[in-house]
Amino acid sequence: MRKLKVAVQMDPMESINIDADSSFALMLEAQARGHALWHYEVRHMALRDGRLFARVRPVTVRRERGQHFSFGVEERADLAMMDVVLMRQDPPFDMAYITATHLLEHIHPRTLVVNDPASVRNAPEKILVTRFPELMPPTLITWDLEAIRAFRDEFRDIIVKPLYGNGGAGVFRIREDDENLASLLEMHFARSREPLMFQRYEPAVRRGDKRIVLVDGEPVGAVNRVPAAGEARSNMHVGGRPEKSALSPREREICARIGSTLREQGLIFVGIDVIGDYLTEINVTSPTGIQEIARFDGSNPAGSIWDAIEAKRASIPGSA
Repeated sequence: MRKLKVAVQMDPMESINIDADSSFALMLEAQARGHALWHYEVRHMALRDGRLFARVRPVTVRRERGQHFSFGVEERADLAMMDVVLMRQDPPFDMAYITATHLLEHIHPRTLVVNDPASVRNAPEKILVTRFPELMPPTLITWDLEAIRAFRDEFRDIIVKPLYGNGGAGVFRIREDDENLASLLEMHFARSREPLMFQRYEPAVRRGDKRIVLVDGEPVGAVNRVPAAGEARSNMHVGGRPEKSALSPREREICARIGSTLREQGLIFVGIDVIGDYLTEINVTSPTGIQEIARFDGSNPAGSIWDAIEAKRASIPGSA
């Protein structure tokens, strides 16, 4: 495999946690393979006369806290001259995020964008998963208050989620005797025109919410995330405890059912969330979890991701 020119579109390097950040792990792996790295933020992009440019800086990474990166001299780069662009900025999945996918379509697939920007735009975390209702807990997406009340009456104990957030922000558990649902809905719809997602609460979450990483539709590892005491959310951003975990037969079945869809849509690096026997989310924007998986089972998910990227890049006509 020839050495690649890789631009990483992500959040500021200063802000990342080198012990958990999946983008950092991907950059370390790319560097170890001899690929050249550049870093830029979404706000540094500019589309001019059909050509997509960004103010990029060459970057070297190392696993040293407080000294985990070094930048070279900033330059204005035509992103079409890159071999690969990793789209790794964190959500929220708002109009700025959507606009970035439109801009990146000007260079993809001649420059391989991971994940495919059109598929990312069309498959946000809590929407793509609804294509597999037979794998999910009972789920409702709506603005309609009557439909919400009927769902709550049916299932009693429910979870309320914003459609386009991340890291567990804005997720609530509403128990049968909770009197706050009406106020919560009033607050949300007063400031947003977006619908909400409602799911039946799954008690199995007390045993953990499993993150499974799939590479080109195939599972490469998993980590269980156990909620902290007094917390309904298991996200590690809010205190969830990671635990070593193998895949159950049901989880392998879920991966097999969704794998071909992920491959067809060019979603190379995906993280799914499974609670008990149910698929709850398919994360395609900026999935996490590969560092925790690597620590627990000694595998190298970042290596598997780069194997897939290199193979996909080599298959593009004229890429040799």
